[in-house]
Amino acid sequence: MKSTIALLIFIFLSCFLPLRARAQTLYFPPVSGAVWDTVSPASLGWCTNQIDTLTQFLEDKNTKAFIVLKDGHIAIERYFGTFTSDSIWYWASAGKSLTAFLAGVAQEDGILNINDTVANYLGSGWTSCIFADEEKIKIVDQLSMTSGLDDGVIDPDCTDPTCLNCIAAPGTRWAYHNAPYHLVHDVIESASGQTWNQYTFSKLTFQTGITGGWLDHVFYSTPRSMARFGLLVQALGSWNNNPILSDTTYFNQMLNTSQTMNPSYGYLWWLNGKGSYMLPGFQIVFQGNLIPNAPNDMVAALGKNDQKIYVVPSLGLTVIRMGESAGPPLFALSTFDDDLWAKLNEVFCGTSSLQETNLVEGIDIYPTPANDKVWIKNLEAANIEKIIICDVTGKVCKTIFSPILPFDISSLKSGFYFCSVFITSSKKPVVRKLVVK
Repeated sequence: MKSTIALLIFIFLSCFLPLRARAQTLYFPPVSGAVWDTVSPASLGWCTNQIDTLTQFLEDKNTKAFIVLKDGHIAIERYFGTFTSDSIWYWASAGKSLTAFLAGVAQEDGILNINDTVANYLGSGWTSCIFADEEKIKIVDQLSMTSGLDDGVIDPDCTDPTCLNCIAAPGTRWAYHNAPYHLVHDVIESASGQTWNQYTFSKLTFQTGITGGWLDHVFYSTPRSMARFGLLVQALGSWNNNPILSDTTYFNQMLNTSQTMNPSYGYLWWLNGKGSYMLPGFQIVFQGNLIPNAPNDMVAALGKNDQKIYVVPSLGLTVIRMGESAGPPLFALSTFDDDLWAKLNEVFCGTSSLQETNLVEGIDIYPTPANDKVWIKNLEAANIEKIIICDVTGKVCKTIFSPILPFDISSLKSGFYFCSVFITSSKKPVVRKLVVK
């Protein structure tokens, strides 16, 4: 009985508390200088023969910089043309996610509360709405894109009161609208008594080494500074055990569904694996995950012309891309996201999702927990091309080609694993959980 309880506790910790544990084992580059530890893709069990294909794809798609961090270490870093690690490029709307992080810092500093009305900081008359309607718009509505202000104006970037008209009650309509977002900067400037650049610099640069600056509400930086921000979020808001944003309630709200209309949107962050989503400029709900080829737990900062920050907690990954547009459409999300993740999955040997999939019903791994041999229910060995077993960090622990059932797992240490079964009748693997005791 005691061993059963201990095993259940272990499974719980493995499933539900992996983020905090991994946050303590991440590598962080020094705050200043060019030193950044690397790790070879081969040592991670990745399919290194696919990296050249990925690199060519990135070049063909007008990429300037591309970085993959594994647990903070640089696993892949590529620059194209004359672009280098010291070159400066814009984040476009990917900078919105940086603003959301800093809004959390401002709240933790006690200079504002996201449930405050915007008028507390900008004064009355910052919109063309009647006073009673304007007073209902809160900072949280700016962060969740639910201000109720009309995004169909001629210039959606215009922050003059004449451009800001109420068409819905705050919190009842999701619309990707730049102007209310831009005014988050004004709110924090009013609350802090600093310019937006000063506030960003004081809260991030000395602590994390993230350099760059804002120009017309757009952040510009080097590729590695963009990667530093992704790593900071992967580390749950801390940098090398130094908390930058330690308000876990806000952090979790930021990276989870913020309203009922668009489940794939948090506080200025895009969320994968939610089953439906809305896009900028549309009042339509699209069915499916935001980026089907990406892991379900991925969160993303997405900007015009395919500026990307992907953070995948289950895999310990941060991925960034800077460059010109990879192709239409030009707004934050594009077909490039899914195409890129298809290439990344090939590099990661098809095991990047680390969640169970039901592409083929009725297939199960048993017994689990197990200690030496494992069977696959409702599937003959002749239908299996290969089996790849990964631990919770995404590291490949065992690969079995043309397996004989039951297959041997006696070489695996006790722990929680994901077993990807590649079968002849499906293009994607069936992924099942496996516990080894």
